[in-house]
Amino acid sequence: MQSRLDKLIVVILDGCRYDTAVAQLGFMNHLVEHQQASLLKVKSELPSNSRPLYEVLMTGVPAYENGIYSNYHAQRSKEWSLFELVKEAGGKTGAAAYHWYSELYNQAPYNHLVDRIQHQEERLIQHGIFYSEDTYPDSHLFADAHYLVNQYQPDFLVVHSMNIDDVGHKFTADSHEYAAAVNQADRLLAIYLPEWLQKGYQVVVTADHGMDAHGLHGGNLAAHREVPFYLISNKRQKLKEQTVPQLLAAPLFCWLLGIAPSEKMQDIQELMRG
Repeated sequence: MQSRLDKLIVVILDGCRYDTAVAQLGFMNHLVEHQQASLLKVKSELPSNSRPLYEVLMTGVPAYENGIYSNYHAQRSKEWSLFELVKEAGGKTGAAAYHWYSELYNQAPYNHLVDRIQHQEERLIQHGIFYSEDTYPDSHLFADAHYLVNQYQPDFLVVHSMNIDDVGHKFTADSHEYAAAVNQADRLLAIYLPEWLQKGYQVVVTADHGMDAHGLHGGNLAAHREVPFYLISNKRQKLKEQTVPQLLAAPLFCWLLGIAPSEKMQDIQELMRG
């Protein structure tokens, strides 16, 4: 039976700060210039670290309540996530992502021997291809995601790339290498995003957190917290262009999918025009 959900792909460029996205994501900003996409600025939650913010993006629940306080909290989420909500609505879920997604929503700890490729209908992420090295090439990651799109047609797919974050830690956000990693992600988006749109997907391109001139994040600097949120959807005209708290991302994803948010998610009416 075909799902009635409005399909959505969420691309998370780990460690991509807002100003670098505006400077280096030429294809994405081309779409904005020609009114094919909208660009919002998102202010990340604290702590501005990856695993806590994966949980925020997928559940809309802040760290003090969800219990994922740091990157060292390798445990299953206890909150209602987008994956559960999509399954409850009769949809299909998928992820091409860092292995922390598998730990949060399928099982923890991640077992390198058996958990890399997962296709199990009873799990929250029903179709997953996971990687565990920060240097896993973004080119491979996007190819993994495209395979899931073609083979399984998930209604909700998370595509999570790690190369920008990895390079930022090694060379800092002020480096040629960091700018080049963001630029490379844009070239990959230019290959795959038109294909996904043609298949009927809405697409969001965002980040969990940014990166500073010391190669760090986790704190309260604008460089840590300000990240892009590109939206390609026929629903985008209904949104005001403003700075959006990251806690509103999850209920916004629900709105795009056409499903009800969880009880803990915040109301997104303040984002709507008129």
